[in-house]
Amino acid sequence: MKLGDFRIGWRTLAQEPAYTLAVVFGLGVGLAASLLLLGFVRYSLSYNTHFTDVDRLYVVKQHFNVDPGSPLQEVAPMFLREAALKIPGVADATVYIPAREEIKPLTVRIGRAMSTVRGLTVLPGFPAMLGLRAAQGDLAAALDRPDLFVITEAGALRLFGTRDALGRTMQAEGKTVQVGAIVPTPPGNTTIPFEMLFGVNSVTQDPAIKHEMLTGEHGWMSKMLVRLRPGADVPAIVERLQQVVDNAPSMNQFPPEVRERLGKRKAVELAMSPLRDAYFDYRMQSSFVSLPGDRANPVVIAGVAAMAVLILMLAAINYVNLSTVRVLRRQREVAMRKVLGAGVPQIMLQFLLESLLVAMAATVLGLLLAWLALPVFSQLVDRRLDNLFSAQNIAAALGIGALLGCATAVYPAWIAMRVHPVQVLAGRPDTESRGSMQWRRALTVLQVAAAMGFASVTVAVAWQTDYAMHASPGFDPSAMVIVDLPEHVRDSAQARRFYSALKAQPGVAGVAISEDPVGRLDWSWTRALKRPGGPAAEMEMKSVSANFFELYGIAPLAGRLFQSGVDQDDDKVPVVLNAVAMRQLGYANAEEAIGQTVLFTGFDNKEIAKRVVGIAPELRFHTLRDPPRATAYELWTAGTVLNVRASGAPADVERAAQSLWPAYFPDAIPKIFRAADPLAVHYAEDARMAKLLAVATGIALAIAAFGTYVLAANTVQRRAKEIVLRKLHGAGRADIGLLVVREIGALTLAAAVIGLPPAAIAINRYLAGYVERAPIGYWTLLFALSLTLMVALAAITRHTRIAMRMVPADALRA
Repeated sequence: MKLGDFRIGWRTLAQEPAYTLAVVFGLGVGLAASLLLLGFVRYSLSYNTHFTDVDRLYVVKQHFNVDPGSPLQEVAPMFLREAALKIPGVADATVYIPAREEIKPLTVRIGRAMSTVRGLTVLPGFPAMLGLRAAQGDLAAALDRPDLFVITEAGALRLFGTRDALGRTMQAEGKTVQVGAIVPTPPGNTTIPFEMLFGVNSVTQDPAIKHEMLTGEHGWMSKMLVRLRPGADVPAIVERLQQVVDNAPSMNQFPPEVRERLGKRKAVELAMSPLRDAYFDYRMQSSFVSLPGDRANPVVIAGVAAMAVLILMLAAINYVNLSTVRVLRRQREVAMRKVLGAGVPQIMLQFLLESLLVAMAATVLGLLLAWLALPVFSQLVDRRLDNLFSAQNIAAALGIGALLGCATAVYPAWIAMRVHPVQVLAGRPDTESRGSMQWRRALTVLQVAAAMGFASVTVAVAWQTDYAMHASPGFDPSAMVIVDLPEHVRDSAQARRFYSALKAQPGVAGVAISEDPVGRLDWSWTRALKRPGGPAAEMEMKSVSANFFELYGIAPLAGRLFQSGVDQDDDKVPVVLNAVAMRQLGYANAEEAIGQTVLFTGFDNKEIAKRVVGIAPELRFHTLRDPPRATAYELWTAGTVLNVRASGAPADVERAAQSLWPAYFPDAIPKIFRAADPLAVHYAEDARMAKLLAVATGIALAIAAFGTYVLAANTVQRRAKEIVLRKLHGAGRADIGLLVVREIGALTLAAAVIGLPPAAIAINRYLAGYVERAPIGYWTLLFALSLTLMVALAAITRHTRIAMRMVPADALRA
């Protein structure tokens, strides 16, 4: 291979600029989409790999079996740290917690500006565990002294406007603290994100939490990391830790009905998994300590990788089809080269170099397009992909381009090798063999099948997501505004004054108090309720003010719901059940439950008796993926959520709350939003996936349309003599048009047979995760078939017209 060979290949491509631009652009778009998708897959597979010796770092988790759903949570009792350090095979262990509970992030003040930050409270060994090093300052001193803290370079730039923020001060939790050390910003693909680190001795820390982190006396939960020695027995370590939990008095203080329901199951069941794999613990649920953070389903990531490969394959098929047709047109050139002494290696080298030039030019174009699309793509997948265009990734992209160039050169080179010089130069050019023609038709069918499958799945995901986002939550959310307070209403004079002031604003029809808005479960807790002498049922407890149901306009199924004119806030006697709770308690019907007494054990292990006053309809605190759960409502105003009904425009209520806020909570950032927002958050990932699939479908349909266009052009050229003979025998334009349409239509139907069954399986598997589904049926498959047929018809329109207008004399003369 010489430089001159590349020059010959480039000149050959330059002779047909339209062909060259078409194949480079087609491959470039496919490569751009594939590179972005594969970059996202690589990003996902690289979570937490930046930590030192990450393969020896493990996360301690638990199944909290006291909850009927047995949620998996990434927390463990703090006292396990001391126990873990004594177990053979454990090199180190540490615990850490958010600087404040993540549902109410830490707010800091720098001058007059306030910001929320992602902070962690850590023990001294935390930096060494993760391999953190200070870029500026003394890391150990910053985590030991009460008045110092650690900040990342990105955090310093955001908050102080400079990375050189050492010694700068801020207000946090009403205390003045100073930057004692600055560390490099961790990558975005980490399940331990932070902007600030506070030592356990920090002045911002609650003394009770400091005591617990150092002693673990009360069994409070935290996030826990363990570093293992090489060859450590993970199951044996988990068993030893489980024994400590089983024997801890603080972990066995459960009411008799809970112990009875658990039977032989453990209340807290521990597990350990590598920190490297934490990103794929997508079933992780919230706890009082922390939110799950970024998580992904490995099946979804595998699907994204398959999507990338499929798009790249479809683009490559287009190039192979185009280059094969081009070889058939270059038979005289190939024949002349053979006559002049070119052997098989030279012919193959010529087509290999042409293909490599096209592929590498397309790769450069693909990288440029991917770079331009990266901001939109990052927003689409909701990940920070700043380092996607690293030198390593660019080298990998060029490698993919080179492999693609070699792979796509094989078939055109094989066609060229079979050219017979004598026959071609005598004026009888070879026609494409039946096998070659069928092979190209099969490739086009595969393109159309893939596009049809993409379209089917996209429509199904978008339809189900839209249905879920607009499903009734049990009330009309359009007039409701939610205000999240930084303090509990019943226990805070400021919160009560804000509540009164907001209620008096023009445009406010009423204000109710709850722990969570409908659709969010930050403060979810469960209790086992039972009838005297009857069965117990585990259910979620919701604390609301007396006017809650009135404000939301919710009518009872039986009895009455809480009423502001009848019930008193914080009255411990009345309780409202939903229909699921009523059935699980063993009542034959709703009327039988009214007036009955139910019992449960409070947090102080004392039995509490309540009287059922009514049965409420189901409110969607959970998603459509979860079955309706038993729920009991009690009167309690210690919540932090104000549910505001607007008598006019909700925007007026939002502005009123914003204007009142600084006078009552000067050190907190207001969180004010519409009641429909928490409901939509559950399906944000589905909405992003639908958009990603829509983009992939658009690319796949465009590639399929281009492939169909090429096939139609070749069909008209190949069957030109047949077409004119049909015209000479009386066929009209409509008959000729039908001839072309019928052939392409048959290929589209064959593609449907190939592409729709896998799409139907994928749709059913996706919908299997939902308890309540949209009325989809087979409409998505029919829609995808119709859409693909329309795209195919549009692609063949030009050459159908050419065939219909073909002049027999001109065609036979040619």
